Amino acid sequence: MAAKEAYDLPAALPEIMAEIEPFRRDVSLNVDRAALLVVDMQNGFLDPKGVTYLPAAPAIVPTVAAVAAAFRRAGRPVIFTRHAVAADGGNAGLMPIWWGRPSLTEGTWDAELVAALPPAPGDVVLPKIRYSVFIATDLEQRLRQVRVEDVVIAGVMTNLCCETTAREAFMRDYRVFFLADGTAAPTLAMHRASLLNLAYAFATITTGKEIIDRLGAK
Repeated sequence: MAAKEAYDLPAALPEIMAEIEPFRRDVSLNVDRAALLVVDMQNGFLDPKGVTYLPAAPAIVPTVAAVAAAFRRAGRPVIFTRHAVAADGGNAGLMPIWWGRPSLTEGTWDAELVAALPPAPGDVVLPKIRYSVFIATDLEQRLRQVRVEDVVIAGVMTNLCCETTAREAFMRDYRVFFLADGTAAPTLAMHRASLLNLAYAFATITTGKEIIDRLGAK
C-alpha cells in the first residue's frame, strides 16, 4: 500500500492548476442551483489518532469551512457525508478485499465527523457505505427535490470517495465543481492524478476562493 505523506498543497496548487488549465471548460457555478457535498470529514481521516489518518487532510479544513459558510450565507444546501459500515463488514461490499477489516465502523469515534468542521443547523448529514455518495443513500432524491444542477465537492479522499462521487454525479447530469484545495489524498501524486483525470472529462477543477467569490457575487 502506498505511503501517506503530509504534502504542501498550497505550494503545489499553482502548478496543479496550470496543468489542468488546458482542460478547463467555460462553466460558471449557477448559485441558485448549487449544493455543497462535504465528503467524509471524519476523525478517522483528520485526527492523528485516527485509524485511516491522512496527514494532508487537516490542512483543508479552513477552506472547506469557509466554502460551507459561504453556501449557508447564500441559502444553498450543505450536505455532509459520514462513511461507516457494520463492524463485521457485512454491508461493506467488496471494500474489505482491499482494506481488510473495516476501520470506519458505526458507533466508533473514528466514524464521527471531526469537531473542527461541525454541521450547522439546516445542514444534512448522510451516512454512506460505499465510495460514491449516491450509492445506498437518498442523495439524488434530496438534490432533485431542491432542483440542484451544480454540485461542489470537497473532502476526502480525493482519489476515492470524492472522485467516485464526482464521476457518478457527472453521469447523472449534474455539473461538477471539484475543489483542488478542499480535497486531500494519501499522496500528492494521487491528488494530482485525480484532478487531472477529472478535469479531462468530468469536472471543473476549482478553488475555494473561486467558489466563495462566485457565491458572494450573487
